[in-house]
Amino acid sequence: MKTTFQGYRRENGRVGVRNHVIVLPVDDLSNAAAEAVANNIKGALAIPHPYGRLQFGADLDLHFRTLIGAGSNPNVAAVVVIGIEEQWTKKVVDGIAATGKPVQGFGIELHGDHDTIMRASKVAREYVQWASELVRVECPLSDLWVSTKCGESDTTSGCGGNPTVGDAFDKLYAAGCTLVFGETTELTGGEQLVAARCRDDKVRADFMRMFDRYQGVIERHKTSDLSDSQPTKGNIAGGLTTIEEKALGNIQKIGRVCTVDGVLDKAEVPTHAGLWFMDSSSAAAEMVTLCAASGFAVHFFPTGQGNVIGNPILPVIKVCANPRTVRTMSEHIDVDTSGLLQREITMDQAGDMLLEMMFRTANGRLTAAEALGHREFVLTRLYESA
Repeated sequence: MKTTFQGYRRENGRVGVRNHVIVLPVDDLSNAAAEAVANNIKGALAIPHPYGRLQFGADLDLHFRTLIGAGSNPNVAAVVVIGIEEQWTKKVVDGIAATGKPVQGFGIELHGDHDTIMRASKVAREYVQWASELVRVECPLSDLWVSTKCGESDTTSGCGGNPTVGDAFDKLYAAGCTLVFGETTELTGGEQLVAARCRDDKVRADFMRMFDRYQGVIERHKTSDLSDSQPTKGNIAGGLTTIEEKALGNIQKIGRVCTVDGVLDKAEVPTHAGLWFMDSSSAAAEMVTLCAASGFAVHFFPTGQGNVIGNPILPVIKVCANPRTVRTMSEHIDVDTSGLLQREITMDQAGDMLLEMMFRTANGRLTAAEALGHREFVLTRLYESA
């Protein structure tokens, strides 16, 4: 396995594999202005989303943590923040500025769209031109942060796609990389297997606290099972008849030798290398967005029946072991490991295929989702608005 890749070394020492200049709206009311700036300045990327106003408590904290994390991601070179209110806009700007990267904010109130768009466009143009001169440098593999989440799973996921990620994770873990997995709902019935993989009693207690918190949500809403959403109808059609079967396949993504070294709440940032568990939704776009907000630079996404998910910040590498999906949705698949179940390749070879695509992606190759324009950015919410 290679030991280096070509990345962008940021002001805080983190390394990215993309060089985006993003226009980040603080709230839904600012989406139009953000998109207008990106339309004016070629090379700037707007990231619209539907939330922001009248949130409170833990939900508001998560909202800010996600936006600040997205702007702080090492795949981002510079950020223009636009919000309806000056105070919330400044909070996001200050959070991103702590990384040392260029960031400037604009409030729409008392200025209107025209003036805001004009001023923000001038800054975005300066940032785009500045970022265009940044160059990749050789970086050790240990500087690469890799996340994973699966989607549209079927029987080939647990037998092929997910274990491919697990093999790659084992090799990256040995190389000192920072890794994360999550999908709390899709560990149901297999949570004790993850608990047994935790490094020590504290990590184990932290993991079970996160898992039990999710179980408490189910209990409060008097939902005795997950039959309407877990497994999904597509999962069932693909041969996964229970959440326990789905969980056993999901757990394959953390490999055979990795130890769970720490636990994160949603959009929190790891503090050291190793494998982390992050409490998260199993909804594809939500989980990948949380990974981007936590600072991860590359994402492994095994899929059985085919999933089209992408992200504006975090390149999503699709791996599939289902020969039918590889045939019918080939434009969405980056790594074809269907040879696994046909006994044409070994698991070690499949993991190496994924790692080779990871290096190509880190060095600049666009993923299928990027080439197709998939930029799903979906914020996780906990409550209804006030």
